[in-house]
Amino acid sequence: MTLFRLGYVAMSLELENASPSQTLTFKRFSGMKDREAALRKLESIAVSNIHNCLRILKHNLVEQIEFFRFSSRLVPLATHKELTDWDYISSIKKELNMLGDYAISHAMRVDFHPDHFVVLNSPSEDVFRNSMEVLKHHYLLLHYMGIDPMHRCVLHLGGKYGDKEKSLERFLDQWAHVPSGLQKLVMIENDDTSFTLSDCLYICEKLGIPQVFDLHHHLANNDGEDWTSHWSRVIDTWRGSQLPVKMHISSPKSEKAFNSHADFIDRDMFLNFIKNVDGSTSMIDCMIEAKQKDQALKKLMRELQTHPNILIETPSTFRWKGTGV
Repeated sequence: MTLFRLGYVAMSLELENASPSQTLTFKRFSGMKDREAALRKLESIAVSNIHNCLRILKHNLVEQIEFFRFSSRLVPLATHKELTDWDYISSIKKELNMLGDYAISHAMRVDFHPDHFVVLNSPSEDVFRNSMEVLKHHYLLLHYMGIDPMHRCVLHLGGKYGDKEKSLERFLDQWAHVPSGLQKLVMIENDDTSFTLSDCLYICEKLGIPQVFDLHHHLANNDGEDWTSHWSRVIDTWRGSQLPVKMHISSPKSEKAFNSHADFIDRDMFLNFIKNVDGSTSMIDCMIEAKQKDQALKKLMRELQTHPNILIETPSTFRWKGTGV
C-alpha cells in the first residue's frame, strides 16, 4: 500500500499574526529618504517573515503535518532590479539556519513554488535573466537553511508564445544556459492553460526533471488525454530523486470558474486519484492548494476518515486499503 502524506501552502489560517509574506512595495521603499533605513526596514520584515514561518513549522509539528511549502515572499524585493547591491542574506543567515535546522531535525519536507515570472522558455533575454535571479534567490535561501536544494522548486514550463511546439523546444535549448546548481532545484508541473501533462513529460524525460502532477490542472487542460495512462511515466521521472513522488491537489471553485481553486478539496475527486495510484510507489506527497490552507487539510482528513477503505495513520497521512478502482 502507498502511504499518502498531505501538506499545505505558505501560511496557516489557524495561527494569528503569523504571515510569512509581509512586504514593502518598491514604491514605498523608493519614497523613503534614507535608503539605508529603508534597507533595514526590508531586513526587519524578512526576519519577521522567517520567524513566522518557524512558528508555522512548530504548529505543524504539533498537528503532525510534515509537508509544507514555504512562501516565496520571505524576503520582500529580494530580486528587484534596483536592489542588486543589497546583501540581504547577511541579515537573515541566523534566522534561515534556525528555520532549516527545525525542518531537518523534524524530518519535514519543505519546498518552494516561485511565481509565474520565472519563465525558462521566454524568448526575452531579460525575462530569462530575471528568472535566473529568482532561482538563485531560492537556491540561496535553501543553502543557508542547510537544506539540500535538489528538487525543491516547482516551475511551470512557461508560455506558448503563439507556437507551443517551438516553445517546448526553446525550453530544451535554454535549459543548457541554466547553471547546473540551479537546474537541480527544478521540478515541472503541468499547468491549466498551456502545457499538458504529456507536454511536461516530454521535457521531464529528456532532461531528467521530476514531474509534479497537478490533477486539477489536468482536468482543465488535457487535450483529451487520460492521466492514468501516463502515471507510470510520472513515477519514472522521480527515480533519480531522494524525495517521494509529489503531486498537487485542488478542486475547481465552480463550473464557471473551473480553473480557480476552491476553499476546500472535493473528497471524491481525490479518492479517484488515490484508487488509481495506490501501490504504484511507496509514498506520495500531496500538496493541497486550497484557499483554506491547513483548515482544508484537516477537513479533508476528517472526510477521508469516514471512508471504509481509508486507513488513517497520523493526522496527515493515510493508506488505501481497498481492492483497487
